[in-house]
Amino acid sequence: MVHTPVYLDNQSTTRVDPRVVEAMLPFFSECYGNAGSTSHPFGWDARDAVDQARAALANAINASEREIVFTSGATESNNLALRGIAHRARRKGNHLISVTTEHKAILDPLQRLGKNGLDVSLLEVADQSTSTPGQLDPQAVADAIRDDTLLVTVMLANNEMGVLQPLAEIGRICKQRGVLLHTDATQAVGKFPVDVDALQIDLMSFSAHKLYGPKGIGALYVRRRNPVVRLDPQVDGGGQEGGRRSGTLNVPGIVGLARAVELCQQEWEPEQERLGHLRDRLFARLAQEIDGVELNGPPLGPDRLAHNLNCSFAGVDGESLMMSMRDVAVSSGSACTSTDPAPSHVLLALGLSEDRTRASLRFGLGRFNQPEELDYAVEAVRESVHRLRALGSSASSSHTD
Repeated sequence: MVHTPVYLDNQSTTRVDPRVVEAMLPFFSECYGNAGSTSHPFGWDARDAVDQARAALANAINASEREIVFTSGATESNNLALRGIAHRARRKGNHLISVTTEHKAILDPLQRLGKNGLDVSLLEVADQSTSTPGQLDPQAVADAIRDDTLLVTVMLANNEMGVLQPLAEIGRICKQRGVLLHTDATQAVGKFPVDVDALQIDLMSFSAHKLYGPKGIGALYVRRRNPVVRLDPQVDGGGQEGGRRSGTLNVPGIVGLARAVELCQQEWEPEQERLGHLRDRLFARLAQEIDGVELNGPPLGPDRLAHNLNCSFAGVDGESLMMSMRDVAVSSGSACTSTDPAPSHVLLALGLSEDRTRASLRFGLGRFNQPEELDYAVEAVRESVHRLRALGSSASSSHTD
């Protein structure tokens, strides 16, 4: 028996793994000291927990402990990276490079920086008609870099269409040209191995709630060697995190983030294989049982996140389709833009029509989804699509009459 509603929006947020909750609980009621309190055992115990978590996260991404800065989540990490570099009094340039398909947590800060006098270039990605839809050509990055380029920021894995960017090649180009590289790895960390040295990343944002950890905690990796990256802090008042991000440390959240990443490390190969199989099965059934289903983004394979499926249903409005399926939780794009009535900027950047973009849904599979839930979702989508198409056809016929 399927318990409803069925949750298929795991790229928006994930259920906290019970093992993560178990690791966090003592730090609410037993070890509740302030990690900044250095004069008593309560503070020492909290500090030890933070140090252990920092070491675990550093190990997971091949960084050093001093390169991990705790934040409230990936949005703050992105803002700290972009503004922290751009606001440096001794910055070397005035030019920033990014991509049209980035999350709003990148695009909006860039827009504000542009209004404040910096020059921002947004690069296009390959369109849906190519063999690599959604991918950024590294040569486009090389061509866009100028003498005054300060930073390149490219999302490692896209939150809407699941495309994986060729970041190692982009990192090599940036290193050769002496330009810093930042990546929003919110959808990547915990999904597959991410090595900041191998990818030649200088700054990297990630968040706990995308990988079965708690909301309200994230981190920013900041390189401390070859080169040393210095940031202008965006939150002052206490000097925590080496002066880069002040504020009382969220000890339970930090412990939860580290435990969530550790579990992902231990389980990601079988988990990603299982999710990829479920995702492929879901798309095959949708395409088999519903006419006019088209895949958005890269093919279902190694260049796409295993748990991501984005597809369009011809002749149907995606918002109406979502609203008609009360027992299936999906989305039409990023949760952070759900209040924006405009069609997805990510899908439009693929060259899709506005009608096809508005007819699209994103299915985000996760650790706790089971095959029978996907079967239930297929039936719900099929019934809703057929009903909405019939209503549309009836309305069109009445208008003609």
